[in-house]
Amino acid sequence: MGIPRLFTELELRGLRLKNRIVVSPMCQYAAVDGHVQDWHLGHHSRFAFGGPALAFVEATGVTRNGRITHGCTGIWDDSHIPGLRKIVELYKSQNVVVGIQIGHAGRRASAARPWNGARPLPEDGIELPWERIGPSPVPEQEGYPAPRCMTHHDVLEVVNAFSHAAKRALDAGFDTVEIHGAHGYLIHSFFSPISNLRNDEYGGDLHRRMTFPLMVTEAVRTVWPDDMPVFYRVSAVDNLPGGISIEDTVALAKELKTRGVDVVDCSSGGMSAPATLSTEKLSRGYQVPYAEKIKSDAKIKTMAVGLIIEPEQAEQILNRQQADLIALAREMISDPNWAYHAALQLAHDNPHDILPDSYSFYLQRRSDILKSL
Repeated sequence: MGIPRLFTELELRGLRLKNRIVVSPMCQYAAVDGHVQDWHLGHHSRFAFGGPALAFVEATGVTRNGRITHGCTGIWDDSHIPGLRKIVELYKSQNVVVGIQIGHAGRRASAARPWNGARPLPEDGIELPWERIGPSPVPEQEGYPAPRCMTHHDVLEVVNAFSHAAKRALDAGFDTVEIHGAHGYLIHSFFSPISNLRNDEYGGDLHRRMTFPLMVTEAVRTVWPDDMPVFYRVSAVDNLPGGISIEDTVALAKELKTRGVDVVDCSSGGMSAPATLSTEKLSRGYQVPYAEKIKSDAKIKTMAVGLIIEPEQAEQILNRQQADLIALAREMISDPNWAYHAALQLAHDNPHDILPDSYSFYLQRRSDILKSL
């Protein structure tokens, strides 16, 4: 009995998380011209009532052309703020800290939704494609369109877009922001030698391939208040020959830390195809070693994500000091009350306190009056 480590508090700058459970960003592909719809409110309400400490809104485009699909949420215009603010208010009404993941899809932009194959949109389709940009004119896969190679001016424009997106996120009331530097999208494509073939200040050796990711980070951190944390999602390894190694990402994490990043969200892959469509068989917690390595070697807090399913598994990760936070996505879709069930399974002293009063009262009453078998 007592308080499992999963339910201990964590302070990040001026932000206090009530436990270590995080709702990971989950793209819903249901937005209209970047604007939040009723679906998003219903989606997030499932998690808001379930007791996590922190929840992230899905990858949100800092420019119109930075969306992955036509259905992706946006934050490139002030008109997006009211819809996002509704999600913020929903979570805060339930004492859940709320963040938003901001990103640019780069060469993986202008794609169909995953259930429609996630391939580049055809020129003669119902939904029209738009221009893709990247560090080099290297297509994601053979036969895919090559992105336009970004100029120095393009780089500065995108960095500026991230800065303005962070300002809008602050205006909407978010408590934290996560920079999406993973999964083959623009920031990751600058960091990876697979997609970045430049030989200027933005490419070449490891140090120069960090330039754009660090410029974005500095721009976001400059406008984000000092007492509020910044997360950064990495693809810790590319899992492809000649791609990013864990040592490369440790080096990046050290630089991110000096620029004010508080937590590294440790994912992987996505350089050659969407991870969501992968058919590779994976073990539970397969990305946890990356979180452990980055936490240990870069001396920065990390968030573990990826096939973390059972509460005992999450508790073990924390007890072994492999990560500081546990992020859940598909398991949250499967069970939005995962935190409550985890509290029961881990023998939390007051498991019903995880839920809102309107739920906890009735479940506590049922528990009190239910006869033992």
